[in-house]
Amino acid sequence: MRIDELKRHSVLTGGVLGDDLWRLLDFELVTDESVNLTVQSLRTRRVDQKWLYDAQLDDVNEAPPSGQGSPAWAMDGDAEQFRLVAEAYRIQLAWLFDPQMAVHTSLIDPLPHQLAAVYETMLPRQPLRFLLADDPGAGKTIMAGLFLRELMLRDDVRRCLIVVPANPTEQWQDEILDKFNIPFTLLDGAARSAPRGLNPLNENGLAIARIDTLKRREQREQINAADDWDLIIVDEAHKMSARYNGYEIRRTDRYRLGETLGTKTRHLLLM
Repeated sequence: MRIDELKRHSVLTGGVLGDDLWRLLDFELVTDESVNLTVQSLRTRRVDQKWLYDAQLDDVNEAPPSGQGSPAWAMDGDAEQFRLVAEAYRIQLAWLFDPQMAVHTSLIDPLPHQLAAVYETMLPRQPLRFLLADDPGAGKTIMAGLFLRELMLRDDVRRCLIVVPANPTEQWQDEILDKFNIPFTLLDGAARSAPRGLNPLNENGLAIARIDTLKRREQREQINAADDWDLIIVDEAHKMSARYNGYEIRRTDRYRLGETLGTKTRHLLLM
């Protein structure tokens, strides 16, 4: 571009102006070979002055009109990619229009008391510190999975740890996968296969672990060194007990594990 080609209100880019787009508000000839430009950034709306020599204008170009390749206003993008992004964003915000989105995207038929527990009592608590103490057979696993699914749909949970006794680990894994389509890793197997020097608690964002595995001192040290979780669910939390011996509290290893877990998560659900 030459000095005599400058036009007010044109959009310039390149050269000393960089990759940003600048609208030419005014210009003033300083000498036959230099010009003082008054420009405004289309990105930040900042007004600036640029004193350029004729040789510096060689690398400055006028941006094409809207719809003809302009980086700021082009409408020639991939329509299929735009549709995918728009659909993903719509799904991400679906819970705003359907307050029980987790129910309608899961293979469950919840009972009224389960809906009341999750949507009326648990979800409004931010952050959650809750003891779910319904009778056996009331479907506490369903309630925990429904709460987890709802928080994941709202992008509030990405890292979750489920701590259970030895026997129902695979049952938890199967139910969460079958009913809510959330794949969890059994941490014992993952810990054995984790590369040396890596914390398996960080390598598996969605994990199920046994209480008696995590209660060991070295495992509690791994927990302290791991990244925080968004949600920790503890099944049969009454096994994390402590006892009074006179005026002295005797804390079991399971109790100490519960204390450690409580400091490493935003939401804590005890069952």
